[in-house]
Amino acid sequence: MARLAQTAGLTDVQQEIVSTVRDFVDKEIIPVATELEHRDEYPQQIVDGLKELGLFGLMIPEEYGGLGESLLTYALCVEEIARGWMSVSGIINTHFIVAYMLKQHGTQEQKDHFLPRMAAGDIRGAFSMSEPALGSDVSAISSKAVRDGDEYVLSGQKMWLTNGGTSSLVAVLVRSDEGHPEGTAPHKSMTTFLVEKEPGFGEVRAGLTIPGKIEKMGYKGVDTTELIMDGLRVPADRVLGGVTGRGFYQMMDGVEVGRVNVAARGCGVAQRAFELGVSYAQQRHTFGKPIAQHQAIQFKLAEMATKVEAAHAMMVNAARKKDSGQRNDLEAGMAKYLASEYCKEVVEDAFRIHGGYGFSKEYEIERLYREAPMLLIGEGTAEIQKMIIGRRLLEEYRFQG
Repeated sequence: MARLAQTAGLTDVQQEIVSTVRDFVDKEIIPVATELEHRDEYPQQIVDGLKELGLFGLMIPEEYGGLGESLLTYALCVEEIARGWMSVSGIINTHFIVAYMLKQHGTQEQKDHFLPRMAAGDIRGAFSMSEPALGSDVSAISSKAVRDGDEYVLSGQKMWLTNGGTSSLVAVLVRSDEGHPEGTAPHKSMTTFLVEKEPGFGEVRAGLTIPGKIEKMGYKGVDTTELIMDGLRVPADRVLGGVTGRGFYQMMDGVEVGRVNVAARGCGVAQRAFELGVSYAQQRHTFGKPIAQHQAIQFKLAEMATKVEAAHAMMVNAARKKDSGQRNDLEAGMAKYLASEYCKEVVEDAFRIHGGYGFSKEYEIERLYREAPMLLIGEGTAEIQKMIIGRRLLEEYRFQG
């Protein structure tokens, strides 16, 4: 049987990159992922290996030391990494979004300063929109930036930073009312700041504190943190793009490619769950034969495989649409919505196939069962995706009365 989720039309270079990442996952990630996850240990050795492979610069242009690859290539690599351990794909994803935002929206000085070191993996990125009192309502952001000469003074509390501790560069979205009269729409008075800091926890630079890791049900290993700004001074030349008031659009552009990434993660986790389920079904015997020979289990396997294929196809379509230069918020929203929901369902079916052993921490499916729910909320909940999809459909199919 051909392996599930194959991608037609790849170049030789793309095939070689994805194959190299798959081999790395099989040899370096899968054998240690569950142990590291149970210890909630940052996978430094794995991250160092990804750095050697050049994955931190996969989409950064060659002129800045990166590989200059497409979003599709990146998404396929993320799919493979998430198949091994989803937390590792999170370490790459936030870095990738910041690099993408710099590439698309940064000034030339900002690109020259940051991108070569990001491509080498010497600077690790994180991005920050959410706050404790808001979820998907970005317009309600209360963190502020106030101009003071050649600097801005930032204050406020941010939430849910992946790589918050281990990163050395954070793209932070705050309100900046300078130059925007009262009554200006909230999304037009937001600015993204590029905040450099030391990795670690506590006060990582004057006015900036990373309190510590947030304890989570799953998605362990990678650090998820708060970020507290209290009189944080940032030079004016660290406004992304050099102009205030564009932060919302810059962040939404980053989140759009991030949704393709989350879809890829869902595809990868679902693939691994299917692999575990189909393997266990052929080993476990009941009533004198492997449970895979029972029709009820075959039906489950058929449904699981079909969902893996469907999610992968939608993810690939969304990535290719973005690579073509076209608007892809509809496709990205559909891919993220479908892949995360199907991932949850495939993981649960694999969990059921394992029976009582699925509840044991000795089996890998237990880890996947705790990891899948994060994809339902990361980069926008299912409800947010449906809103995006619905609005875009009404734009495309406007009634002509």
